[in-house]
Amino acid sequence: MTKNKLNTRKPIYITHSLLIFFSAFIMLPFMWIISTSLRQAKDSFSLPPAFFPTTFEFGNYLEVFQEVPFLAFITNSIKVSGIIVIGHIFISSMAAYAFSRIKFPGRNLLFVIFLSGLMIPGQVTIISQFILMSKLQLVDTHSALILPALINPLGIFLIRQMMMTISDSYEEAAFMDGANRFWVFMKVILPMSMPAVAVTSVMTFIMHWNDFFRPLIFLNSYEKMTLPLGMTVLTGAFGQGNLSAILAAVTLSLIAPLLIYIFGQKYLIEGISLGGLKG
Repeated sequence: MTKNKLNTRKPIYITHSLLIFFSAFIMLPFMWIISTSLRQAKDSFSLPPAFFPTTFEFGNYLEVFQEVPFLAFITNSIKVSGIIVIGHIFISSMAAYAFSRIKFPGRNLLFVIFLSGLMIPGQVTIISQFILMSKLQLVDTHSALILPALINPLGIFLIRQMMMTISDSYEEAAFMDGANRFWVFMKVILPMSMPAVAVTSVMTFIMHWNDFFRPLIFLNSYEKMTLPLGMTVLTGAFGQGNLSAILAAVTLSLIAPLLIYIFGQKYLIEGISLGGLKG
């Protein structure tokens, strides 16, 4: 091996070593959560702390389901997050198509005004949302969480940016074959925008899976609680004495976002890189 090749590989080895080190450092808190969830309750506060449990206590996971309706909390979160993702993608993709492919007076100005909604925190509008949901008699229902979340300027922005990179020739060819605009949207433009759709889906799902504030405001019934709100009930049930069971619940709550990210990672990276190519 020549000296030049050795000099070229040295920076690569250093880069890979640093990446492995920082990846392991980032993974430490997650490994600690999993490790503590498998300890006996009395070992959770032992000093000096041991990274690996002396005995594996899988009963902590069973205790989570016995103490509270944890499965109902998970089901509610999947239901709410899933419906929001489907509705949000359907509405956002159609709005993005209109802003990117249909020319009409004031299109760019209207888009900028619509995009300015990103500057308004959700907490600012929560009172008006609550009053509206109360008048519609939707308080303490999952509809109060779903309906306001169906429209998000960020999702429209990401999908629009992706659609603007698609050549007009695809659309023109479809129109020449007699296709209408909705068919072109569904069969041509939307499939070619899947990276942006995927990244929007992943971001939307994780955001609403982790949402604690809005369920706290709108939900009262125990059986309708989503997972983040249900975790507070679980913490109150166990108190401070059983940290292992609480972290077992935390570990279970991480499974769905982790699976979503693993299966959508390819589109997530591609969507982020392609979404800003054309303004």
